[in-house]
Amino acid sequence: MRPAQVFSEDNAGATVESPVSAVSWSAIVAGGLTSVTATLVLMMIGAGLGLSSVSPWAGHGASVTSLAVGTVIWLIVVQWLSSGVGGYVAGRLRTRWTGIHRDEVFFRDTVHGLLAWALATMIGLALLSSVVGAIIGAGARGAGAVSEGAVNAAAAAMGPISQYDLDGLLRPAQPGAAPRDASAADVAPEIMRILTNGLGAGDVPVEDRAYLSQIVATRAGIPQDDARQRVDQTIDRAKRAVVEAREVAETARKAAAKISLFGALAMLIGAFVASAAAAFGGQLRDEPS
Repeated sequence: MRPAQVFSEDNAGATVESPVSAVSWSAIVAGGLTSVTATLVLMMIGAGLGLSSVSPWAGHGASVTSLAVGTVIWLIVVQWLSSGVGGYVAGRLRTRWTGIHRDEVFFRDTVHGLLAWALATMIGLALLSSVVGAIIGAGARGAGAVSEGAVNAAAAAMGPISQYDLDGLLRPAQPGAAPRDASAADVAPEIMRILTNGLGAGDVPVEDRAYLSQIVATRAGIPQDDARQRVDQTIDRAKRAVVEAREVAETARKAAAKISLFGALAMLIGAFVASAAAAFGGQLRDEPS
């Protein structure tokens, strides 16, 4: 709003600022709270629809991919609808301005909708901080797991092979028979250390493979060639498991990145929707009865 020009004999041409603020905070707060409430209601509706579309029985209900895509789309729709409702309320409830150019009125209305959207966004982030933190944390963990160091650390902490594979590696040739040299020390920790060191470097060295074959042949009572075949198969399965873990981490990283980008775009569109709805509500407010 341009300041009014007041002319007198003492101060000709001096400007006097309007004592009334151009911002109607009561309307902004009302619009923001309405937007947050609409978001919560729509989220509950979306949760109900999602739970009704899944089933514990195989072949029934929506697939995981369909459910994930539907969730993202619904979150975008919720953002737009709640922003529109909040912006409309903010524009419709603001104090009517008189003696102002209509372009200035339009600008103020859009700003009121934008401020209502910003307030609702801050309140929503405060209420849903745990969910947002979980999404960001999942993306960070996915990106870190892709790195070589994280994969090696996971292998060192969890072991390169499962206990089932380890039992299969040392299984006696005759079912139910006691392993040869049963009185000897447990060789499982040593096998795990050898495999962890080798897979952490990319592959198990030839001399370590030969040593493992000797251990397996002695403990399981099988020929050296059969033991070497067992060792090679176990190492191949462990390497495939590492590759699959990397693929899962990469998929999680890409999904988190897409969710972040689409979420940011949806929020920007929501800000535009709120501004446009506030301008529309202000126009209806100013229409003569």
